[in-house]
Amino acid sequence: QVELVESGGGLVQPGGSLRLSCVAFGNFFSTYAMGWYRQALGKQRELVAIISPGASTNYADSVKGRFTISRDNAKTTVYLQMHSLKPEDTAVYYCNAQRVIGIGNAEYWGQGTQVTVSS
Repeated sequence: QVELVESGGGLVQPGGSLRLSCVAFGNFFSTYAMGWYRQALGKQRELVAIISPGASTNYADSVKGRFTISRDNAKTTVYLQMHSLKPEDTAVYYCNAQRVIGIGNAEYWGQGTQVTVSS
């Protein structure tokens, strides 16, 4: 019922910046908390940042001060602006939508976009 499509990944040098976008195709975007997760090779998937329908945010300690999550409800899009990228940020980044308002317990995942930080 909801399709999430990520874009913006790529290869960047340490210290560089990148902006990821996730477009949600479906209804009731404003009822979902939107999050960015990442999974590095050989590691478990971890939460990077999350933003509520009211635009309150939370970040993993490892990205605080460097990453910013935001949402544009009119465009049904969530963004992850990444600065001062480190090799440790290399991972597949996934967009996530989790219903927090309304009926049901829906959760959706995007296909992921690769971010590689390397000199």
